[in-house]
Amino acid sequence: MIILLGGSSHVGKTLIAQKILEKKLMPYVSLDHLKMAFIRSGRTDLTVNDDYKMRYFLWPFAAEIIKTAVENNQNMIVEGCYIPGEWKLSFTEDYLSKIYCTFITMTEDYLRKNINLVKEKANVIEQRLDDQVDLKRLILCSKDFKEDCLKYNIPNFEITDQTEYDADRFASEILEKAEKHLYTNI
Repeated sequence: MIILLGGSSHVGKTLIAQKILEKKLMPYVSLDHLKMAFIRSGRTDLTVNDDYKMRYFLWPFAAEIIKTAVENNQNMIVEGCYIPGEWKLSFTEDYLSKIYCTFITMTEDYLRKNINLVKEKANVIEQRLDDQVDLKRLILCSKDFKEDCLKYNIPNFEITDQTEYDADRFASEILEKAEKHLYTNI
């Protein structure tokens, strides 16, 4: 089973991936790590500020990693804001039956009411260097990913102002949906 956790920056994708790892002993790949490998090795001229371009640069490599894991009947979580809305186009039905994808977003109300919590949790798993949490950017980013969910029929795990942020519970809910997806496609 492959679980793709995409969506907006600072929504807790890495923390949720870590919680799923702890529950199911499934390894995860952070697309931020892959991004930094390409940047630091000089294999791209893109920078950490080129998120949109980076998404389409990284995705072909990530898709091939996913295909290899599926072909070897391995479980894996792939998380990052670099999963494009049209991710399904990279796979045949055989692969898709083993992949569950959800995008995680936050509503504008949640972000406005909880921006200090978002900032506080920004480094809970990875130490982000020179990370500037920009409320306007996060609002736009979440809206863009939510639009992709609607356009490409991707389940949207949306954190709202009615939601108490609980990464353990979120991980359990996403894992349950992923397992249901897998078992309905066997």
